[in-house]
Amino acid sequence: MRSSYPLIPHVKPGFTLVELLVTISIIVVLAVLAVAGGSAVLTSSRQAKCMGNLRNIGTALHLYAADRGGALPGTTHTAGLDGSWIYALEEYLGEFDETRICPADPLRDQRLRARGTSYLLNSFIFVPETDPFGMPVGSAMNHLNRIPEPSRTLVAFLCSDTTGVGPGNDHTHSNQWDSWSGVCRDIAPDRFSNMPAHDHSRGRSNYLYVDGRVESISAAELKRKTDQGANIALPPGMNPAP
Repeated sequence: MRSSYPLIPHVKPGFTLVELLVTISIIVVLAVLAVAGGSAVLTSSRQAKCMGNLRNIGTALHLYAADRGGALPGTTHTAGLDGSWIYALEEYLGEFDETRICPADPLRDQRLRARGTSYLLNSFIFVPETDPFGMPVGSAMNHLNRIPEPSRTLVAFLCSDTTGVGPGNDHTHSNQWDSWSGVCRDIAPDRFSNMPAHDHSRGRSNYLYVDGRVESISAAELKRKTDQGANIALPPGMNPAP
């Protein structure tokens, strides 16, 4: 005997609230991982391009010196605002505007327009010591024959975000690097970082040595050396000014 009641069709239940929340959570995690992965790839690409810039600058410095009996260019500290070292190297650098600007520099467009550079030369080499009255004591070391250990002497750094964008900002103030904050006022030891720290102690940066070698060094390592009293910019065998 047939039932007089209509059959109720089987309805497949939808997502429960818990299932929906789990699904959303998974999507969010995947999105975060995708963004982090993309950021890491971009950081790595910029770091590689910056290392290429520094290698080209190192080669240009040696070509310049070879044409001048070993003499390296001066900075605006001694040569004036029209004498920035980066422009002295222009004829030796192919893609000049791309080479003088680090692709990871947040002020790259401003520096490009203002004729500045993202790279600073080591003032221990290019700026002569001065007496208490500001008068030069001796001459600068910007000559290959005056640098005893080129493979251990840093010559160029990446500038900090607070460094001015004009051509006059082309060298460090390395004699003031007696603290980590002093270092970070001049250079960016964490220029390549996916998780920057407020004290610039995470990430890495690129460094050019006098012999043309480029090295990526972690901010944590440089901070450790600085905290131990070492000045990373001081050429080996050179005594800091009193």
